[in-house]
Amino acid sequence: MRLSLRSLAITAAILWGGSVFITGAANAMWPTYGVAFLQLAESIYPGYHATGTFGSVIVGTLYSITDGAVAGLLFGWIYNRFVEDGSTDQDAVPEGEGETALGTTAS
Repeated sequence: MRLSLRSLAITAAILWGGSVFITGAANAMWPTYGVAFLQLAESIYPGYHATGTFGSVIVGTLYSITDGAVAGLLFGWIYNRFVEDGSTDQDAVPEGEGETALGTTAS
């Protein structure tokens, strides 16, 4: 089964962007919340500073949406390449050598 690259990219973008947005917004209200997580994001995204301001929350969210979409797209593309090229599902078993309907091995 192949994955939809578009759907996976959108899903990953929403999840990763949402997590950075929610953590950044919570940090703006409670300055000690998620500091280590936001400092990690600050070390990854150039130009993002975990200061707890509205602007920094937006910049971090935009970076993480882009990052999540690219990561989801790459994950789906790699997965689909393995599905196309290296399929080892039950269809590859020669007829008569698999299990029968009763769960016993055919001889």
